[in-house]
Amino acid sequence: MKTVDLRSDTVTQPTPAMREAMLTAPLGDDVYGDDPSVLALEARIASLTGKQAALFMPTGTQSNLCALMAHCERGDEYLVGQNAHTYRYEGGGAAVLGSIQPQPLVQDAKGQMSLVDIAAAIKPDDAHFARTRLLALENTWNGQRMPMEYLQQAAALARQHGLAVHLDGARVMNAAVDQAQANTSDAFTELRAITDLFDSVSVCFSKGLGAPVGSALCGSKELIHKAHRVRKMLGGGMRQSGVLAAAALHALDHHVHRLSDDHALAKRLADGLRGLSGLTVRSAQTNIVFVDVADGRGPALLEHLRQANVLATGLIGLRFVTHIDVDEQGIDHAVACVKDFLQSANGATSAPARSGGPY
Repeated sequence: MKTVDLRSDTVTQPTPAMREAMLTAPLGDDVYGDDPSVLALEARIASLTGKQAALFMPTGTQSNLCALMAHCERGDEYLVGQNAHTYRYEGGGAAVLGSIQPQPLVQDAKGQMSLVDIAAAIKPDDAHFARTRLLALENTWNGQRMPMEYLQQAAALARQHGLAVHLDGARVMNAAVDQAQANTSDAFTELRAITDLFDSVSVCFSKGLGAPVGSALCGSKELIHKAHRVRKMLGGGMRQSGVLAAAALHALDHHVHRLSDDHALAKRLADGLRGLSGLTVRSAQTNIVFVDVADGRGPALLEHLRQANVLATGLIGLRFVTHIDVDEQGIDHAVACVKDFLQSANGATSAPARSGGPY
């Protein structure tokens, strides 16, 4: 059986149609600003998110960092969740490269910082303190869609205190599709409802959307102008990057609404594992399922799965992520392998599998 790779939705291969779009993409030199495919992608994603402009980036980490450095000056501060990706999993770039002080706040099980904590963390205008300039939120968070009411309240609170608001929307398309299903609406309508709450949004194309590379930062013309300079400093200026932009454009045209298939597969996986002795399933709303294994046997289960051609990660509990390259047969095989491990009398602990991080 082929490998069932559930480590992340970043492991996908371009579809034949996406490869064809990449092969035939009109190209220029994006550093000179004349790659037509890049320009088309930036205009498209800016329109979808309701922003004036967008900037194509190699990675989501760079996109978030460019946003932080465009919003904040050296010595400024941004408020962020203790377990948020921009704070915990992006190499400390805001502090190391941007000289921006992060103020991490406790998050609850749904990834939400309390509004009381956010308000209390905003510093007064005093020379003793870093200037609080920005609130950063994340949607989805560990596969969970952030409720619109919470996003609205948090954004309103930030603006009440003169702060800008940034969204790490690495999987915001998953959030929009799930929200559309709940509201019997359209995914792009829900995407706009989410992004309208933010001054800037980072959107990833190489996760659930199945493109090989790339993210985009969306915001005002002024913000994107600043971010463009930062991207250059960070080495993010690419040349004939229309080859990659074409993949992202194809993904926007063909891979957004199909995210509901990934969500259904995650539910199938969670339902298959739920109730098994020795497992606690923390199912998400979208395409990520977390599983806790009793008696410290998580590493042994990862190794058992690997030997059966099923890959997962074990950084923050066992994590399984569904995507375009996974089908029902693969999910059922993964469930059967977990059951086989639990029924075995000798699930000895072994070394944990190497993890590529929470994304």
